[in-house]
Amino acid sequence: MTRRWIAAIAFSFAAVHAAAAPLGLPAIATPPTAQVELGRALFFERRMSVNGTLSCAMCHVPEQGFTANEVRTSVGMEGVSLRRSAPTLLNVAFVRHLFVDGRAASLEEQALMPLLHPDEMANPSLDVLLRRVAGWPEYRPLFRRAFGTARPTAQRIARALAAYERTLLAADSRFDRWRYGGQTDALTAQEQRGFDLFVNQGCTACHPIGTRHALFTDHEFHNVGVQARSEADRERDVRVKLAPGLSAVLTPAELRRVGVADVSDLGRHEITRRREDLRAFRTPSLRNVALTAPYMHDGSFDTLEQVVDYYIAGGTPADPAQDPRIRPLAIGREDRDALIAFLKSLTAARVPELEGASWSAPASAPATPRAGGSVR
Repeated sequence: MTRRWIAAIAFSFAAVHAAAAPLGLPAIATPPTAQVELGRALFFERRMSVNGTLSCAMCHVPEQGFTANEVRTSVGMEGVSLRRSAPTLLNVAFVRHLFVDGRAASLEEQALMPLLHPDEMANPSLDVLLRRVAGWPEYRPLFRRAFGTARPTAQRIARALAAYERTLLAADSRFDRWRYGGQTDALTAQEQRGFDLFVNQGCTACHPIGTRHALFTDHEFHNVGVQARSEADRERDVRVKLAPGLSAVLTPAELRRVGVADVSDLGRHEITRRREDLRAFRTPSLRNVALTAPYMHDGSFDTLEQVVDYYIAGGTPADPAQDPRIRPLAIGREDRDALIAFLKSLTAARVPELEGASWSAPASAPATPRAGGSVR
């Protein structure tokens, strides 16, 4: 993979006619339909992994907001626990730096990385994967329609997966109809109060709201104290349920003897090596946030209520590298509930896994008879 062909892909994609997006999102180019169909099939294809057990959809489950609600961090090859939570793919077309540490500059570049990661889809090389894909006769017409040739290449697989992911648009929320659609009663009084708090308490510094549309992210990387909090939690005793009605308290040392030690995570710093990026992670969009639990880069919060309470308390002051803009907020119970209500109003009217034909190819089953399957 080279930057040269990635740049060429980006140029050709930009040349596609810009089309309307759901209310609240910027206009975006429409990917070629044949590439979307191929990418969708590959997205659900378990044979893309080295042993035929994992597909993209197993970490980015369409029915769960294109993340995985049941596990804090993703499950990889042969059941290994990965160190980060799977970010949602909803509106990923607008993400400027892919992965929470920003190590990929485009969806095309990102698409190939999980295929080769030893703990994810674990292919030993792209050549090995391409030979396998070339042996699937049902994919030949899909490649031919998408690219004029039945021969798979790394660039074509990346373009197809990226094309499918660019269709996963989800907006036109009640907030959008209130803010951008002129529907004054689309939000309740409580939700409007939550919006005022969101703006006046400084949340828009990292989750900005524009006059014509809102992505709810500054596309930057911030240390919000969560990694330091999680590391501190690992040094506390844990009550473990052994059987119904039976539990035991285990010390950190005992847990380490029976399990695999958690891997440290320095966030963006691992990519840039800059001191200011220590334990910093990409700001996620807040669109559809009610659908995409668990939260934070390591899935350490189960509910929106926990997230809001964390920020109200001022994050993790013990972390000297925490962003100084995070500070305790003078917010009472009613205001806290209003803020949460506002966040829940950001759920799209139509989400791809529920209304697949509206903004993307149907996302509940593979496009070809043998193209894997969605995880339920």
